[in-house]
Amino acid sequence: MDIKIQSLRFDADGKLLDFVENKVSKLDQFHDNIIGAEVTLRLDKSESSENKVADIKVLIPGSDLFSKKQAKTFEEATDLATEALRKQLKRTKEKLKNK
Repeated sequence: MDIKIQSLRFDADGKLLDFVENKVSKLDQFHDNIIGAEVTLRLDKSESSENKVADIKVLIPGSDLFSKKQAKTFEEATDLATEALRKQLKRTKEKLKNK
């Protein structure tokens, strides 16, 4: 799976990039035909402490799945987004099986 990671309004360190890549690559277990993933990490301008946003788009044949989560840390936002995508991938796979 080809994973592209972009960080907007800040420079992501290697540890964060490795964490995100590791989390997203585990989505391969839930769907066989994942082409790639596009991850965007950005700092929101909100005044709250939950200003870290992770957008993850998973490319699969026929459609793309998307999840956007906001949290206090990029790691937490990534966890939440990959969890939501895991559910979407399972649902998509079930639909394919039932056809």
